[in-house]
Formats: sequence, C-alpha cells, structure tokens
Amino acid sequence: MRISFTKMHGLGNDFVMLDAREHRLPPMTAAIARALANRTTGIGCDQLILLEPSEAADFRMRIFNADGGEVEACGNASRAVALLHGKAATVETNGGMIEVAPTKGGARVDMGVPRFEWEAIPLAYAMDTLSMPVGWGELEAPVAVNVGNPHVVFFVEDADAVRLDLMGAGIETDELFPQRINVNVASVTGKDAIKLHVWERGVGLTRACGTGACATAIAAMRRGLTGRTVDVTLPGGVLTIEWNAHGRIIMTGPATESFRGSFDWGDYA
Repeated sequence: MRISFTKMHGLGNDFVMLDAREHRLPPMTAAIARALANRTTGIGCDQLILLEPSEAADFRMRIFNADGGEVEACGNASRAVALLHGKAATVETNGGMIEVAPTKGGARVDMGVPRFEWEAIPLAYAMDTLSMPVGWGELEAPVAVNVGNPHVVFFVEDADAVRLDLMGAGIETDELFPQRINVNVASVTGKDAIKLHVWERGVGLTRACGTGACATAIAAMRRGLTGRTVDVTLPGGVLTIEWNAHGRIIMTGPATESFRGSFDWGDYA
C-alpha cells in the first residue's frame, strides 16, 4: 500500500504529514510512527502528524513524537497544518480545539487558554505552579503551565550557558511529572523579548517548539517579566506570542513545505 506524505517544518522543527481525511489509512501505532521518524532508516522527523476526519471540527490532528508516543499538542505542527490546509480551520487535537489560519510565510494559531492548576499540568502532588519549590542542579523554582501539553519553564541569566542536553532527560522523566514534561530554559533579553531552549518530551533538544514558546511567554507574563505580546527567539528562529484580552494564546510564525514523497506502508508496519 503506497502512502503519500508531505515533509514540512516550522523553524527547523520538522514533521512528516499524513493526510487521511479523505482516504483512510491503516491504524497508526507507536512502532510505525517511531520507524517513520527514524532519521537513518525512515523518512526522519521530530513529529509525525496524522490528519483525520472530525465530527467536532473541520478535521482532527494527531501528533506522534519521534519516540512513537502520541501527545496532545504541537504549535509548530499547527502552523504547518494551516499552510497545508490552505485556509482557516478549526482543528481537534488531544489537547483541545485550536483555530489555524495561513498568513504570508506562515500561520496564525489560536492555541486556546492556558491552565495553571497543579492537577492540570499534571504534577504528582499539589504545589504552587508559579514558583515551584523544586530544582535540578542550577535550575530552580520553575513555572508550570499546560498549553495543550505540559511544560516547566526555568528563567536563568543566560539560557545558552545551561547544558540542557545533559539535564533535560532527567527532568522530563522525574516522578514529579506522571505524564513526563517538556523542559524550557529561558532568558528575558528585553521588555518584550525572550531567548529560549527547549527539551521536548519524547524528542530531546529541538530547534524550535511552538508550545514551548507559548508556555514560556505565558510564564514570563505571569511573573511580570514582559508585556502581553512577546517575541520568543529559539535556535530555529522567532515566534510571536500574544496573551489576548480573552485569555487566549495567539501564536504567529513561519512554516515551510520541504518536499513530498511516498512510502510503502508494509515497509514500516
């Protein structure tokens, strides 16, 4: 069975897009997603994105990380989906309903309303999510926020100096986080500017993470470190995050189609 795919990326965070809205595919499994994401023997990606019909929205987006795990949300993939779809749409995700619309060179995404309750992150036990009384080495007192998926955000003097490649896995899998966690290390570089590095759950260090940019911007705003609109600079480029008057997170940034191709499902099943 020959399957078409589109390879896309948002600021270097790359995706294999499978469109099953009109022609159904065999069931996706963690093993198949992991095999397709493999950069040596598969197509290669940070996330595999599966588009399916939805009764509640224009269509449904399912997201599988490179380790095969299915997750709730992906901001960069949402922009890529907007570009692929070609017009404004409501999209059902496991993290909730979002709205996407293509723009010149990218897309605008309404990511919904952030959650701050410890149960919504979720954490293993109750604590203040604005300044968590925990730490890992030099990283202390993070902010926790759920923006469709769970994040902790550490604010430091110099984000570039933190060896997140060595620390990320230990924080991600700490027993404090029963569903694991995305780890963000950020520096506020101006009134409305942040530099950010992200260890993505199930992926590792990534050039960009849309939900990480959203979570970090919201964390900075909650602490009074920035205004309500902020530019977040990641290794792959810049995203603009707004926390609007209705409490909703609006993310704007680029998305790009890299190439199209096809594969035999049986080679990966």
